[in-house]
Amino acid sequence: MIETEPLQHIAPTYVRFRGRKLTYFSGCDYFRLSSHPRVVAALTTAALDYGINVAASRLTTGNHPIYIELERTLAGYFGADDALLVPDGYLTNLVVAQALSGNFSHSLLDEKAHPSLVDAAGLLGCPVVRFGHRQLEHVANAVRRCGPGARLILLTDGLFSHDGNVAPLKDYARVLPKDSLMLVDDAHGAGILGRTGKGSLEYAGLARTRVIQTITLSKAFGVYGGAILHSRAFRKTILERSRIFVGSTPMPPPLAKAAVEAVALLSADKGRRQRLEENNKYLKERLRGSGYPTAETPGPVLAVRPKNAQACHALHKALLRLGIYPPYLCYPGGEAGGYFRFAISSEHSRRQLDQLLDVLTRLRPASV
Repeated sequence: MIETEPLQHIAPTYVRFRGRKLTYFSGCDYFRLSSHPRVVAALTTAALDYGINVAASRLTTGNHPIYIELERTLAGYFGADDALLVPDGYLTNLVVAQALSGNFSHSLLDEKAHPSLVDAAGLLGCPVVRFGHRQLEHVANAVRRCGPGARLILLTDGLFSHDGNVAPLKDYARVLPKDSLMLVDDAHGAGILGRTGKGSLEYAGLARTRVIQTITLSKAFGVYGGAILHSRAFRKTILERSRIFVGSTPMPPPLAKAAVEAVALLSADKGRRQRLEENNKYLKERLRGSGYPTAETPGPVLAVRPKNAQACHALHKALLRLGIYPPYLCYPGGEAGGYFRFAISSEHSRRQLDQLLDVLTRLRPASV
């Protein structure tokens, strides 16, 4: 993978690239809370009050009161029994897997699961059975192949960041054995999906029984760090069994304070989630209306896969010409040839959405 050129974020929906101010449809700061004045003020004030770093594990001298405050805030927001902060969103699934290692006979893994779930499956200490992306029948077949008495855990994203689609969580729960568990990486669904933003579980109408939900604070909440939403009993298991959690320094206290403010903002301001839904609907409905093959996905992500290198180059040039940064992704081990992923935010203007529509509809024959 080639390292990308640096970008300077200069406004909620703009970046500076090669000396030009360009509209930014990338990143996953869906509500642009990373630059919200109240979130920034909370961080700067906390830096003066608390310093930058506790410089110790939470199980020694690093358990700052702000971590307890943020965990209680997150548990309240998501309606979970408990929450446990982890320094980074990627690590949440690894911490869970270390705590659960040896408890299962098989792990079932969506073939397009986030790399952190792939790594987590390797830590569970059992065979990994991959199933077709979002394919309920594949899951049901895997359950049958594992046989009666199998102890299963299913690992999946809640909202898939590559195209904005969601996992059929309630259907999975129906075909899994009653004593199985689901680990749902809801990095992109948390704060976005569901009537009140509780994520993919709320969107699916699924109770938290037999489900561990992991989230990041760097997407909808615009800050940094991760959290595991779980039962109170599981917290003790993590503290006893996860070397990653025990041996790591927690997130800087100022970031934790900023996250508390971000959760409060998102809880109180329902308009942001409404604007995000409207922007997502506006863009995709108009694309479909023009004959553009666009999936009706709930996540605020639009994936565009050019037919060939020539089409990719043409779209890249057209976006730059119209003042839009080209969000081209090519992950190691990901889709061959890469693709364009446009992340929609609540703060994109109708004019910016129309500019993107103009480029995509004009280049439709060459770009899809």
